Amino acid sequence: MNTDFVNLTTENLANEHLCCIIRSKKPHQGIEAKRQWLSVRLNEGHVFRKLNERATVFIEYAPLETAWVPIAGDNYFYVYCLWVLGDHKGKGYGNLLMEYCLADAKEKGKSGICMLGAKKQKSWLSDQSFAKRFGFEAVDTTGNGYELLALSFDGTTPKFAQNAKSQKIESKELTIYYDVQCPYIYQNIGMIKQYCEMNDVPISLIQVDTLQKAKELPCVFNNWGVFYKGDFETVNLLDVACLERILKK
Repeated sequence: MNTDFVNLTTENLANEHLCCIIRSKKPHQGIEAKRQWLSVRLNEGHVFRKLNERATVFIEYAPLETAWVPIAGDNYFYVYCLWVLGDHKGKGYGNLLMEYCLADAKEKGKSGICMLGAKKQKSWLSDQSFAKRFGFEAVDTTGNGYELLALSFDGTTPKFAQNAKSQKIESKELTIYYDVQCPYIYQNIGMIKQYCEMNDVPISLIQVDTLQKAKELPCVFNNWGVFYKGDFETVNLLDVACLERILKK
């Protein structure tokens, strides 16, 4: 079992692969967009730690104050992603990554660690049962089943910003909030723009490109939030069939 891990830094960022999109062998604009995003975030205490081989084994977290999520709290780490895929599953890598984050939080005097969860496992979320085995508990919830999970060291807890619980916006047209933290988003935006142009579908694409915009989001997921007729629809990336189902409502 390989236990050689590496943390991304501003010095090695250009040469290290981003293992959340390891399957792409061709040049990928989404990867470069994420590299640029990370180049700024790393100076804010953002951590991207991965197995030092071409594999999808990594954790990504940041101080909650500078994490691009609509969550309020003091002195916490926020875990964006923790993924172990393929042949590396079941070998204890997830434990090693979470234990590193816990040790880092305690060394830096943090009050705890939090992450996005759900009453039932949802797409794009790390394994909920895994987090709860480490002692994470639901400390806040939304009306559509999302939970804020927290592991508190001192009894304090974070909470969702009130705007994140609204799940509604004033605009009635197809509206998508997105950022470039996830490399898959770049291509999906291109496909949706092309579809809407060809089919005369009004669309508003709102790039979340500042911390303030992220903290003011009308849904809990920072990377991707789809609204139609003023209502929240999904955090899942869209294919044509899914897009057409939403537009028929």
